[in-house]
Amino acid sequence: MPRLTKIYTRKGDTGMTSLSGGQRVSKDSLRVSAYGTVDELNSAIGVALASGLCDELTQLLPSIQNELFHLGSDLSFLEEDKQKYPIPQIEQRHIDRLESVIDGMTKKVGPLKNFILPGGTIGSAHLHVARTICRRAERDVITLANEEAVGTFVIKYLNRLSDALFVMARFENFSRGVPEPLWDSMA
Repeated sequence: MPRLTKIYTRKGDTGMTSLSGGQRVSKDSLRVSAYGTVDELNSAIGVALASGLCDELTQLLPSIQNELFHLGSDLSFLEEDKQKYPIPQIEQRHIDRLESVIDGMTKKVGPLKNFILPGGTIGSAHLHVARTICRRAERDVITLANEEAVGTFVIKYLNRLSDALFVMARFENFSRGVPEPLWDSMA
C-alpha cells in the first residue's frame, strides 16, 4: 500500500508527470488522459453513493470503486513494466462479476421496453452520469490502445461496467418505486 507523506511534489508544475514505472510524460498524454477519466468515473460513483442509493447498490459499488483503482494501476504502467512490478490489474473474474450483476438486476427490473431518459431518483441520475463518464473512459482507452498496448481486460471491463451502471440506474429507480422516464419519440 503506497504511503503518501506529502501531497505536492512540484514535479508537475511544467506540465509533465510520471507514470508508475517512472517514465516522464506530458499530462495531456493519451495514457494520463485515460486513467484520469477512470479517476473521474470513480469520483462520479462516489457522488452516486453519497446521494443515498438502495442497500444493494450501496453494498456493491465500493468494490467496483476498488476495481477502478486496479484499472487505474493497470493503465498507469506501461505493459513492459508490468513484468517488473506486482501490480493489481483487471482480470476476467472482474468482468464475470459485472455480467452476473447485470443479469441479476435485469431479471429484477425486467426487460427494457423503450429507451429511457436519464433521471428518476437523484441516485439514478448520478449513476447515469457515471455511465456516460465510463463510456468516455472506454473511448479514451481505445484511443490509447490504438497507439500503445494496454491490459488485456481493460476495454472489456469498461464496456461491461457502462452496461452495469445503466442497469444499476434502472435498479435504483425500481427499488424506490419511481417509474423510469421514457423517451417520447413522438414529442
